Amino acid sequence: MEYVKSSGDSFADMQVNIGSLQLKNPVMTASGTFGYAREFENLMNLQRLGAVIVKGISLNPRPGNPPPRIVETSCGMLNAIGLQNVGVDRFIKEKMNYLAGLNVPVIVNILGDSIAEYEEITSRLQGVPGVAGIEVNISCPNVKKGGVAFGTDPKMAAAVTAAVKGKSTVPVMVKLSPNVSDIATIALAVEDAGADSVSLINTLIGMAVDLKTRRPALANIIGGLSGPAIKPVALRMVYEVAKKVSIPIIGVGGIETAEDALEFMLAGATAVQIGTANFVNPRASEDVVDGLAAYVVKEKLSSIRSMIGQLNLA
Repeated sequence: MEYVKSSGDSFADMQVNIGSLQLKNPVMTASGTFGYAREFENLMNLQRLGAVIVKGISLNPRPGNPPPRIVETSCGMLNAIGLQNVGVDRFIKEKMNYLAGLNVPVIVNILGDSIAEYEEITSRLQGVPGVAGIEVNISCPNVKKGGVAFGTDPKMAAAVTAAVKGKSTVPVMVKLSPNVSDIATIALAVEDAGADSVSLINTLIGMAVDLKTRRPALANIIGGLSGPAIKPVALRMVYEVAKKVSIPIIGVGGIETAEDALEFMLAGATAVQIGTANFVNPRASEDVVDGLAAYVVKEKLSSIRSMIGQLNLA
């Protein structure tokens, strides 16, 4: 068992399992909010994390969208970064050596415009030291289907999942889009296709207007809404998915504190991801770990796992 020291001399059992992947605690970083981890090495103790999820990696480098591409909103932010990244080959060559030395599970978020791209990225990541899992971003547009996002159609979501699973020797997590009418149906589809876990939610589609210029605040016009504003939506979707699937769920969306994380665990999440909070407080993830450990000790819980899915509906 993995025990984490909390306040005083007490220790808390914080270990959770995401399929075959064992984490020393349930706190991960959310893709796109933590760079490649090195950016935070002087701001927090990376060893405290349950896992690191790096920013999305595509087959070839992407320059991203032109600025402005981030704008603050009420209780959150909009981003239209455009999935800027170094591409899988440079990622493996330039980033993984450092990440592999962290002694923390590294989950690589991947994205593509076609199923073939997802397969190729997955193949190139196999056997790379330090890669403990893959998170599949299915909010990307399928260029062969007129730009419809893979994650909005159960059959397309399942097809991507099956393709990645067919090439992967490490656990596969599928990140679900909230921009659908029934997220539980998508979750069931990827579970049936072999997903080892699901993470939810990705950002909600939104926009902002600059009254001074009377123009969209983002050059891309629309972007992804994240932060505390989306927490109630994410929490509801985790609850709905937990009633339908048997694979582990990772909750993400507006989590800033240990109290937030505990709400997601009660709703059915096995673990959580900290995202936009990293921009406000670079130590947010570490603070959540400390808070969860303190809660386990204070409430005299056998382990943090005893909170999973224990929402009181009586």
